[in-house]
Amino acid sequence: MAGPLAMAPAAPSRIAVIGGGPGGLYAAALFKRLDPAREVTVWERNAPTDTFGFGVVLSDETLGGIRDADPVVYEALSRDLVRWDDIDVVHRGHRTRSTGHGFAALGRRRLLEILHARCTDLGVRLRFRTEAPPAETLAADHDLVVAADGVHSRTREAHADRFHPRITTHRCRYIWLAADFAFDAFRFETAETEYGVMQLHAYPYEAGASTVIVEMREEVWRAAGFDELDEAESTARCAKIFAEALGGRELRANNSAWTAFRTVVNDHWSYGSTVLIGDAAHTAHFSIGSGTKLAVEDALALARAIGGNPTLPDALAAYETERRPVVASTQRAAAASLHWFEELAGRVDRPPRRFAFDLLTRSRRVTHANLRLRDPAFTAAVEADFGCPPGTPPMFTPFRLGGLTLRNRIVVSPMDLYVAVDGVPGDFHLVHLGSRALGGAGLVMTEMVCVSPGGRITPGCTGLWTDAQADAWRRITSFVHDQAPGTALGVQLGHSGRKGSTRRMWEGIDQPLPEGNWPLVAASPLPYRPGVNQTPAALDRAGLAAVREEFTAAARRAAHGDFDLLELHCAHGYLLSGFLSPLTNHRTDAYGGDLDGRLRYPLEVFDAVREVWPADRPMTVRISATDWAEGGTSAEDAVVIARAFADHGADAIDVSTGQVVPEETPAYGRSYQTPFADRIRNELGVPVIAVGAISSWDDVNSLLLAGRADLCALARPHLYDPHWTLHAAAEQDYRGPAAPWPAPYRAGSRRPPTGRRE
Repeated sequence: MAGPLAMAPAAPSRIAVIGGGPGGLYAAALFKRLDPAREVTVWERNAPTDTFGFGVVLSDETLGGIRDADPVVYEALSRDLVRWDDIDVVHRGHRTRSTGHGFAALGRRRLLEILHARCTDLGVRLRFRTEAPPAETLAADHDLVVAADGVHSRTREAHADRFHPRITTHRCRYIWLAADFAFDAFRFETAETEYGVMQLHAYPYEAGASTVIVEMREEVWRAAGFDELDEAESTARCAKIFAEALGGRELRANNSAWTAFRTVVNDHWSYGSTVLIGDAAHTAHFSIGSGTKLAVEDALALARAIGGNPTLPDALAAYETERRPVVASTQRAAAASLHWFEELAGRVDRPPRRFAFDLLTRSRRVTHANLRLRDPAFTAAVEADFGCPPGTPPMFTPFRLGGLTLRNRIVVSPMDLYVAVDGVPGDFHLVHLGSRALGGAGLVMTEMVCVSPGGRITPGCTGLWTDAQADAWRRITSFVHDQAPGTALGVQLGHSGRKGSTRRMWEGIDQPLPEGNWPLVAASPLPYRPGVNQTPAALDRAGLAAVREEFTAAARRAAHGDFDLLELHCAHGYLLSGFLSPLTNHRTDAYGGDLDGRLRYPLEVFDAVREVWPADRPMTVRISATDWAEGGTSAEDAVVIARAFADHGADAIDVSTGQVVPEETPAYGRSYQTPFADRIRNELGVPVIAVGAISSWDDVNSLLLAGRADLCALARPHLYDPHWTLHAAAEQDYRGPAAPWPAPYRAGSRRPPTGRRE
């Protein structure tokens, strides 16, 4: 690797741009417009008329930024933009149209022509059919080098040790084609072929032309023989598959090739005086139409940062500070959309309108609330299909779980409090659970209640191994049933396994006690953190039987304590979860090995608990649907695990993830665990509870209507606001029976005024 790239003053007078795509050209034009004395040169290996793909979609937000930064470019774009509002979702012969979405597009070639002309008028030097010198060479005699050289960026790869790129190749193949007519809406269409499900994405970009993208899973692509077809043969084959959508017309190609999408993430976007923009820095799946948008917005932000900071390092740092949160948000939305299409085959059995709603809300950027504003008729029809009574939001529709009817779909997720004394829940637990029950949730869950002293996580954990503990719990269930009638109270039973004998969370999470530690047991003698946590003893046959009896004894006490629901905790690396994961179960007996073996003991415990738990009260199981670690439980394993528990009588699966091994790398983000719940629900037909960064009632309504979950569990929002459910009802103007305000609180059922309004 060569030495550091040259530094430059804050107001660079010589700028090199590598790559003549929209981002690079627009950056060059902005730099030159802001300072006509600058020398700005663009290197582009292709000819001016060479381009790949066909249409480009731009948002009103991006167009507004262009208008403010360069009215000349904006006016030129405006003359050629094609605008439309509708999305058509065609599925199994049904076309569902949703309106009010607002798109703008134009041909990619026309966009480049406009930017070429603007650069020429401003005096930017455009060097076509010319390979750019390496960034390090350019940096020797330029103050700033802008690498806009795309997803396959040579600049990024040459300095990978500085930019630290992470590139993920995904599971679908797609091809960019065009049709010589204009669709009257953005069209999504599925084709269920003998080889598997294929997907069409199409939109107009000029009066007589549309972009058409055909996408399918890699295995479908190979089974259909596309891997053996040339460009012309692939184009003709796609036109035949989607003949109805095309009205029998042909498709055309333009250096079109099947490719797999690659998500590009870089830890750093600049190095010395070289900076990455557009696809060189980051990519977002085409299904949310953000590639050109992000590149153009990068150019705007970079030009603004260069002009507003005293030094070049300050400017490049400001550019990243501004853009990273926006890009990260876009990439999360794109990842959700990409995953939706990768898992399309598991969604095709949904009714047409639900399928359309699911597709429209796939990235989580379009939600139930804004769809009600954009297209109230479509949204009302989806709500009616779901079974919402008039004026009732989806979250306030009842749900039957076994013999229990929940008045709404909100669950207060289990939250460990660590304030019990000798396992006995006290006043804090009464107030915590009682206030959330009064707060309107349909189901309130206890923290993990431990089945033995040795099964505690911390000395402050609650338990159900004594009658005194059961009596204390009955005090709480009685309060909930008497003062918050209609609220169900559930108990979560668990055993800490190798993650026990630690300090309270705020004293040092997962850290062993300074004194008074108790011995641990687990599936295998593997410490949670080697060198930190103690090594547990592997349970032998006698130990397995003893722990199983501890669970059944606790379940009997829970039944006598009048809990409405019991959940068996088989997640988060605790004892039963430790049997399920191959990372924590290294046994060679009947309770280890393949997934069937690893399931054996958790199922034995489930069966034993189910036998003593009243038949008319539901029983659920919480699982970690992935370990977020190589070699651990996979999403496919999670389906098998969920099926096994459902076959043994689980009324619902509570789908969480991770916390099994400390080296996990979760893909955190809004509702980030719901795709796992979605898959289990729709592949198995079993009710699921979705959990994980669900924080708004709008997200809850969206998840329910899309068919991704039956119930939604929220934890932190209920810590922030014990009356979250009642406030969600008030904010949606709902005053029905699914969210009754306690009589003493009714005066607070309307939002209080926050200040004078003129």
